[in-house]
Amino acid sequence: MTATTLHAPAWAAGRDGGLTGTGMLLKSWLRRDRVMMPAWIYGLTALVSSTVYSLKHEYDTPSALAGFARGINDNPSTRALYGPVLNDGSVAGLSAWRVGATGAAFTAVMCVLLVVRHTRAEEEAGRLELVGAAAVGRRAPLTAALLTAVTAAGTLAAAAALVMILFGLPVAGSVAFGLSWFGAGLVFSGVAALTAQLAETSRLANGLALAVLGAAYLLRAVADAGSAHWLSWLSPIGWAQRLRPCADEQWAVLLLPLAAFVLLVAAAYLLTERRDLGAGILAPSLGPAHAPQSLRGPFTLWWRLQRGTLLGWAAGFLVYGLAIGGVADGVGDLVNGSDAVLNDIRKMGGQQDVADAFLATAMGLMALFTAAYAVQSVLRLRAEESGGRLEPVLATAVGRTRWAVAALAGTVAGTVVMLTATGLAVGLVHGARSGDLAGQLPRQLGAALAQLPSVWVVAAAAMLLFGALPRATSAAWGVLAVFLLLGQVGPLLGLPQAVMDLSPFTHTPKLPGAGADPLPLLALTAVAAVLAAAGLAAFRRRDVA
Repeated sequence: MTATTLHAPAWAAGRDGGLTGTGMLLKSWLRRDRVMMPAWIYGLTALVSSTVYSLKHEYDTPSALAGFARGINDNPSTRALYGPVLNDGSVAGLSAWRVGATGAAFTAVMCVLLVVRHTRAEEEAGRLELVGAAAVGRRAPLTAALLTAVTAAGTLAAAAALVMILFGLPVAGSVAFGLSWFGAGLVFSGVAALTAQLAETSRLANGLALAVLGAAYLLRAVADAGSAHWLSWLSPIGWAQRLRPCADEQWAVLLLPLAAFVLLVAAAYLLTERRDLGAGILAPSLGPAHAPQSLRGPFTLWWRLQRGTLLGWAAGFLVYGLAIGGVADGVGDLVNGSDAVLNDIRKMGGQQDVADAFLATAMGLMALFTAAYAVQSVLRLRAEESGGRLEPVLATAVGRTRWAVAALAGTVAGTVVMLTATGLAVGLVHGARSGDLAGQLPRQLGAALAQLPSVWVVAAAAMLLFGALPRATSAAWGVLAVFLLLGQVGPLLGLPQAVMDLSPFTHTPKLPGAGADPLPLLALTAVAAVLAAAGLAAFRRRDVA
């Protein structure tokens, strides 16, 4: 456990609105996030830079830009996925369209995780009780958590805007683009602050906040795909688009996320004063006094702990798979005869048919998201250990290796579930649209499941960090960020093949459409097994924190 020493005089508590110690908590939590926060900022900034670079490279004439934008705006599935193109005559407008809504959603996820990590998760682990025994105001932890999230969102927004300006895009549009992400971060920092007061566990607090985010994204998608465009005014993700970065900016829209943030934070502070430390406003339902026979094992215990998280991820993958399957049949129209676009899609997805190359790229992206779930699942081991919940389990007949193997097996099973959901969703929709359901369903399912060995390498690397370097377990996010850069951005930037080969995702066959060589998949599975075995051996030998 990380000890926090506070030196503020006791008489100071309560004289500043309950904010005593906020600065020291903020400094401590920024230090704890020194790996996680830069990884998020770096990953999303790299997404912006690669998007702007590829669009400048692919569309070098106004007619090419306008043709691509028309293809987007004529396709309801693409509008639902990314939103409409609001400025069809510039790289800036297309860049804002391509990463605007998705980047705002990722910024919101980052802020939710940061706020809950430093409020409800700290409270759940009992660390806030120790901190509260010092001269720390009641509102200080929540304030420091909000400042941490706002700092992260502000830094990300500034970095994204700076990257766009350095690429020569308009300053006003670039600043508006950064502020659109910052606004989404503000709103969902407030949402997480509120759910952290409502829920008694960090899992439920994260789940509630992310459910709000999912509803906001769905509302925007429905508005953009259909004729009820006014619905997007009800969505914080829609507000990011209504700001219209690089398309005649509407600066007054920024008042909406600012007002929502103030109201949500005020409600969170109000609830903070009305509940006991460790308790949530929503009373948890009591379980039976005795666990059923089915829960008396480490694997079933892990399933009980992770099932909500897994089902949430799987539902998201299912929806994304349906959207990708709906878009795939019209990719040829979106390319609009551009050789540059076609070449870039094939760099990412292989040299096969353009629809298959697009689907192979989408499957690679879903593999990265699945790896993010795997990292989160393995990091749960560290949370159980540092939260003091591992020792009671080890006091029973369950050994530490068996406990860790059960968690690892649960993680592997979860990755299979998510990629199976993706493959089935893509296969069903793409097969129905192309009139070849019997052929596309097994093709897309196979393409999705072929990503599993690469995902397992990432999970095994996280297990190795947990076993050998428990205090550095969060560095697994950094490993995933490096693989993201090499796999998704490396081909567009023309990085040397030897560098890109460091990522396991580079060695996955470009399915569907390409040849399926089983040798790389077997080699990746072997690497994952060796890394996992090394992690388990290291965990068996070290002290439990």
